[in-house]
Amino acid sequence: MAAPPLPAPPPPEPSGGIVEPVPVVAPHFCAPYVVQLSVKEKYGLRQGDFTITDTNGAVVIRVEGAFISIHNRRLLLDANGNPLLCMREKKSSIIQPFETEMYIYLASNTSHEVCDFKMKGSFKERACSFYLGNTNTLIAQMHRQHSAMSTLLGTDHYGLTVFPNVDYVFISALVVILQELHTDKND
Repeated sequence: MAAPPLPAPPPPEPSGGIVEPVPVVAPHFCAPYVVQLSVKEKYGLRQGDFTITDTNGAVVIRVEGAFISIHNRRLLLDANGNPLLCMREKKSSIIQPFETEMYIYLASNTSHEVCDFKMKGSFKERACSFYLGNTNTLIAQMHRQHSAMSTLLGTDHYGLTVFPNVDYVFISALVVILQELHTDKND
């Protein structure tokens, strides 16, 4: 199966940051340029459905939420409907302050001495920054996008900037997880 096409590149920007790719889901999701994505939650029968588009409005990732599920499962699909990730709810014994900083550990990091990724900011305000490990190396940022329709309907619509050589599917999955944590916290 051929790798899906990368999202459309935005206008050229100065590169910097990470030189070596940071693949988590797969290396072909690490674009050599900044990837600008728009995340929009869809409201309907299933809770947790999202559409993630590139700068041209083309669907890059679709997230299907649970309709009725024991494990509160989410599927990340590419534009053709092929599964990329399946996420299931997992309880954590570590409680972290949600509005300021969150440490992210991959399954392969069994020692938990140093986090693999870090998120700082406020998901409530949709103003979050993602960092590589416990460093100040910025790998992605999220910000709220306002439109007349999103304001009128009260829907979530936010932008995601993923820096060069960072797995944009993984960052998208983190945003979905943060949305779920925020929703669970407010329910």
